[in-house]
Amino acid sequence: MSKQDVGSETVEKIRGEAKEVYQRVSRRQKPQMKLPIRALSNVKYSPGAGHFQLNGRNKVRTLTVNTVKTFAQTLKMLAMSLDLIRTKRHSTKREAYYQAYNWEQAAFSGQEESDTVMDDVEAMLATNREQLHFRADEHGGEVAGELIVIDRDRRSGKRLEIDCTRFGSGAYSVPTVVEELQFRTQAKFILAVETKGMFERLVEEDFYDRHHCILVSMGGVPSRACRRFIRRLADERKIPVYVFTDGDPYGYFNIYRTLKVGSGNAAHLNEYFCVPQARFLGVTPQDIDRYKLPTHPLKDVDRKRAMDAMRNDPFIRRQKRWQEAIEGMLKMGVRVEQQALAKHGLEYVAEKYLPEKLRKPEEFLP
Repeated sequence: MSKQDVGSETVEKIRGEAKEVYQRVSRRQKPQMKLPIRALSNVKYSPGAGHFQLNGRNKVRTLTVNTVKTFAQTLKMLAMSLDLIRTKRHSTKREAYYQAYNWEQAAFSGQEESDTVMDDVEAMLATNREQLHFRADEHGGEVAGELIVIDRDRRSGKRLEIDCTRFGSGAYSVPTVVEELQFRTQAKFILAVETKGMFERLVEEDFYDRHHCILVSMGGVPSRACRRFIRRLADERKIPVYVFTDGDPYGYFNIYRTLKVGSGNAAHLNEYFCVPQARFLGVTPQDIDRYKLPTHPLKDVDRKRAMDAMRNDPFIRRQKRWQEAIEGMLKMGVRVEQQALAKHGLEYVAEKYLPEKLRKPEEFLP
């Protein structure tokens, strides 16, 4: 589908919602909006689809005295999106919040309120915010390694080829919108890394030269742009994706699980922003003994996050090997960081740990 087709489809969806509200008002009926419930309790996971999907439960927002402000804000947000599409402009989420200062009594009391309404609009239309011409104020991730990113000069429209091996001590920054990018690579795999510090360590140790790969720094929980970049790159170039995070519940669930199968809050969009082919390379609870790594005690929040995942996460509940890993971590009562590998020397992670891991892909967690 072309960029123009996507814009036209989004415009039609906005018009459709506005028309339905108008028709109900014309019939002297209370206008309504139907939105999917965005929560882990309303998603299902099947290996065939490879990502979280909505279970079908919806909530209906009816215009009442109590909902009049939110109802007005939702309609105004739709109108703002329509104007952005028509003028071929994009607004950051922060800019959208400030533009709403002109809405008088419908203005937002804070950006959290603005972001929630934007998320509601996205879910209601089953359209991602990038197609609505909104974008986040977030870091998209960094890339280094054997990859040519093909982009266009914003002013001239001329083709640009960006070599991700030629950024000196820096790296290529993933843009907020990645749909128009193209790729050229002979890399054997993509290694998505939790922390920027570990990413920079691997760059400094020439890891991608020796292993012919692409390194991506997720910078914690990967942004939507970062996830979409990895997904498009993996799909189009047919290369595997391995994920390297800390050995703790945050790295396992908030980072890896979100990258692989998505989240309950964004289940209506997970098919675009998750990477079902991703596999977990490390750090695992077994690595603690195998590599004699220093650890930290699990915090209460870690234990709660792990237990919640065991009970409520549809992905974890389908993966016996993940359940065993979590049980092992809880039994040991400790967590471990990527940087703990520096105990054996700065070069250890690039020269021993990762090469050993890569030789045994059958041990990767699903």
